[in-house]
Amino acid sequence: MSKITDESFVTLATNDSYVMGALTLAHSLKNVNTSRSLSIMITNSVSFHLQELLRQVFDHVEVVNILDSNDSLNLTLLNRPDLGVTFTKLHCWRLVNFKKCVFLDADCLVLKNVDDLFEREEFSAAADVGWPDCFNSGVFVFKPSLETYSNLLKFAIEMGSFDGGDQGLLNSYFNNWSTSESSRRLPFIYNMTTNVSYTYAPAYKNFKDTVKIVHFIGANKPWKYTFNLDSNSVEGQGSQYEGQHVREWWSIFTKFVLSHLDAETLRINLRIIQTVFNTQSAQPVCQSYHEVKHQQASKEVSSTTSVSSDGIVIGSEEHKNLWQTGKIEYTGRDSFSNIQAHLDAKLNQQ
Repeated sequence: MSKITDESFVTLATNDSYVMGALTLAHSLKNVNTSRSLSIMITNSVSFHLQELLRQVFDHVEVVNILDSNDSLNLTLLNRPDLGVTFTKLHCWRLVNFKKCVFLDADCLVLKNVDDLFEREEFSAAADVGWPDCFNSGVFVFKPSLETYSNLLKFAIEMGSFDGGDQGLLNSYFNNWSTSESSRRLPFIYNMTTNVSYTYAPAYKNFKDTVKIVHFIGANKPWKYTFNLDSNSVEGQGSQYEGQHVREWWSIFTKFVLSHLDAETLRINLRIIQTVFNTQSAQPVCQSYHEVKHQQASKEVSSTTSVSSDGIVIGSEEHKNLWQTGKIEYTGRDSFSNIQAHLDAKLNQQ
């Protein structure tokens, strides 16, 4: 299937933390065989290593300046002071190399193909469950336009946002959304907010298999949970229903993203634990993924140490140098099974 290059899914990452979501979102779109291009807007706050990784995954990477609403009062009412920078989302209207786009927040996960969204017109979005006469700005269809961008900035300066974030601003600007033609109101399955939708549990039970996009609204994002690599499970995952989708997020993340991250990114942005064996006591020790890998790579070993398929002696100086320069193969040479086999061999020598 040839890619349609003049239409694109667009997301935003203002820091390294949200890159975790953006990368997983991109792979979820690829998993459902989208025919559209993938674009991301980033700020200079995203580290160089992750910028390079994003360029490998996305078709188009646009570096933008941070826009901030500076509306501390309304953001305090939401208990989300971080939302001010979501004004940066307005840059998406500057992507005039595309004739139509679908914006997806980086904390979304696509479960089914949603290319049909490109048949909708600007401005199409799903109702917000907190106030259904307003739309949720995590998923929307729009047409890039420098004129619209300019008008939005002018509106933001003159009118501001009733919630301090982009959602309040966009709802005020596109204020006929709830009364215009029904085709502009997307079904909830295109933007199912995981942590509030189950107040109507019978509906979720009946429609859950039709959900196309999951949106992890709120402060506790999937990448902020603790993931146990040994049991392949999420710890403290919240409600039964939300947990199901958090596990789906981690399934894609561990399969397509984790192996490409350097140790520093893992240490700062993720909570991943893994059980290893203490070589002195042979007792299981639970540590963070970064600590496990760092300690395993730092061990002094003899020439009888395990050799990986690429000829690297696990635990050797060459191996340690590769780790220190970020050349880590979590699903290959440096997989848990290979490292564990090396540790077992050392135990047997004692």
